[in-house]
Amino acid sequence: MPEFTEAYGSRRVVLTGLGAVSSIGIGAERFLAGLRQGRSGAKPIGAYDTTGFEYANGCEVVDFDPGRYLTTLDPRTLGRATQFSVAAARMAVQDAGLSDNELSSRACMVSVGTTDGESRDLDHLVEHELEQGPESMDPAVAGRVPVANLSTAVAREFRLTKAETITVPTACAAGNYAIGYGLDAIRLGEADIVLGGGADAMCRKTFAGFYRLGTIAPEVCAPFDIDRKGILTGEGAGILVLESLESALARGARIYAEVLGYGLNCDAYHQVAPYQDSVADCMRLALRDAGVKPEEVGFISAHGTGTQANDVTEARAIRSVFATPPRTVSMKSMLGHSMGAASALAAIGCALAIREGFIPPTINHVETDPDVALDCVPNQAVPAELRIVQNNGLAFGGNNSVVIFGRYDS
Repeated sequence: MPEFTEAYGSRRVVLTGLGAVSSIGIGAERFLAGLRQGRSGAKPIGAYDTTGFEYANGCEVVDFDPGRYLTTLDPRTLGRATQFSVAAARMAVQDAGLSDNELSSRACMVSVGTTDGESRDLDHLVEHELEQGPESMDPAVAGRVPVANLSTAVAREFRLTKAETITVPTACAAGNYAIGYGLDAIRLGEADIVLGGGADAMCRKTFAGFYRLGTIAPEVCAPFDIDRKGILTGEGAGILVLESLESALARGARIYAEVLGYGLNCDAYHQVAPYQDSVADCMRLALRDAGVKPEEVGFISAHGTGTQANDVTEARAIRSVFATPPRTVSMKSMLGHSMGAASALAAIGCALAIREGFIPPTINHVETDPDVALDCVPNQAVPAELRIVQNNGLAFGGNNSVVIFGRYDS
């Protein structure tokens, strides 16, 4: 990320549209209701054959009809993750009160993070190849696989001819990465409007990988609990409309929150284990970029996977940065781990929390692990007057990303 200077970052950036596809609700209003209620998206996986696994719960999106949202592209030409991405972008643009013509007349960026891209299609292709030979592989399905589709399809849906598109493959930190890139693009005057976030679809490859690591929970995800069992894989998309404050004010847009700053780093410490000092450094980078002191943060949306390694390491990193840690919640307790969509959906949760005045809960919670020692807002949302919120996203490979949001006061 660019070095913060007086000249850099002079344009203020705000959120004016939200689009959510999740296991607890599709659309910002239903997603908000799910967060307020502490709704769980956990259920038996139906997306693929789970024969041979002792247990197979996940947080799958059901009742998703891409034809309800896509107006330009044929959903059959897109993989499921790309369908999520385009549908969430369509919702976000509508929520922002932007017409297609207005959007296409502006300099735009589409920035979408992901872990798996279209790995569900790859699962099917490999299955057909093994069972019936390579000649049985469907070329139409193969054409949906390139990961760039997650962002370029959004540009094609809106017929954007002045857009820069980027798909960010930094795994479970990717949503925050994509938002950070969008923030820089507007700050530097390279884009007027950014559609930024993340998307992923559940696939057997990723479920099997986590299962073999021994990190899949049998029933529910219970982050920070002393009896937690691990993660549940999930899916969905979160796309946010970022634009300059001047642009939002000029067109009278509703402003959910301001994007104050972000931090990114990669420690390359271990392929799967988080590194406490690096996670803490990433938080400090974000706070410095935002011009925010730790004591000003009202709550932290943690990465909070529900594994021993993540929860304890992240909690220790938080305590090393915050003399008195703020309330720290895990939305994955409700949404499961939606991979590249995770920090994007959490970012939407942060914006809604600021605007609506509440802190989402960490559900499935009985007793806090003493090695965590954080107030995780167990099981029920609480009202709160929030001014600044921090959103953490961590990933395999040592990728860390943190975004700071603030209340916009006119």
